[in-house]
Amino acid sequence: MSGGAPYRVACVGAGYFSQFHYGSWARLDRAELVASCNRDLAKAQATGLPAYDDLPTMLHEQRPDLLDIILPPVAHADTIRIALAHDLKWIICQKPFCQNLDEARAITAEAAAAGATLVVHENFRFQPWFRAIKRAVDDELIGQVMQATFRLRPGDGQGPDAYLDRQPYFQTMPRFLVHETAMHYVDTFRFILGEPTAIYADLRRVNPVIAGEDAGYILADHPGGARTLIDGNRNLDHAAANLRCTMGEALIEGVAGTLTLKGDGSVWLRSFGDQEPERLLPPNQAETFGGDCVHALQDHVLSAMAGERDPENRAADYLRILEIEEAIYASAESGQKIALSPYLSRGGPHS
Repeated sequence: MSGGAPYRVACVGAGYFSQFHYGSWARLDRAELVASCNRDLAKAQATGLPAYDDLPTMLHEQRPDLLDIILPPVAHADTIRIALAHDLKWIICQKPFCQNLDEARAITAEAAAAGATLVVHENFRFQPWFRAIKRAVDDELIGQVMQATFRLRPGDGQGPDAYLDRQPYFQTMPRFLVHETAMHYVDTFRFILGEPTAIYADLRRVNPVIAGEDAGYILADHPGGARTLIDGNRNLDHAAANLRCTMGEALIEGVAGTLTLKGDGSVWLRSFGDQEPERLLPPNQAETFGGDCVHALQDHVLSAMAGERDPENRAADYLRILEIEEAIYASAESGQKIALSPYLSRGGPHS
């Protein structure tokens, strides 16, 4: 940021989730929203920003420092290539990242060759409750972690009209629970406990109107002997006024105590042998998505642009998540536990 001037940020995409992106950028002093692009020009105009329906024209006229890509995976690679052709050096791309692993690998290599920093918008690890859990684990408040469980229970998957009011394309995704939702928690456990070394998955479809899986278990081994379980079922709920706040509940259990995440976003520590827990984080008060995790991620990227930190979620690192996803589906298909090191060293299955 030269002379204190804010970074110029342009966005491409103006669908349902983009509201959280635009709203967050508008609250960041170090960012100046300069334009919106969408193939439906009316949606771009509705943002109140200079509006475009042609990305090259927007990039040529506005010269942003950063492009925020808020589009579905089918558009990611072409959009990133257009940005690179206009010499963009900072790009954030929504997840799921690209259409498949091969495409993601190719576009990541192209961004690296162009000297661009490409960050994947994986925001769940930026939710305040997971940052608090990470600090508690790193500070050894529960000692050596033995196991962790996240019970994914958004309660939005029942009946023939499931998802139609918000994201109707969920019904037709051939890979759903893992690809769209559970990978957030695979990444979060990876953030808290380190890279998983083995994966076992048992997936199923509960709602017959859904093309892909909407329930299942993902069991992972982590360094130091810890194991994590993602127990997901979008047809079931949990005790929360807002089911989409945390989307479920978590336990992180160590030899010296247990951390509990409740559906209101509060985090509790119960020391081993004690009956009553201590509150580490109060209930969430943010009205935006996921404890304002979009805002936290965007602020993190601006700090990286200013040279204050290395960015998390670089595309080159995020490829590991896509590789693990392939291993999860391979495990579910084969019924076998998969050791990730030899599996990934062989390249896994190509998408």
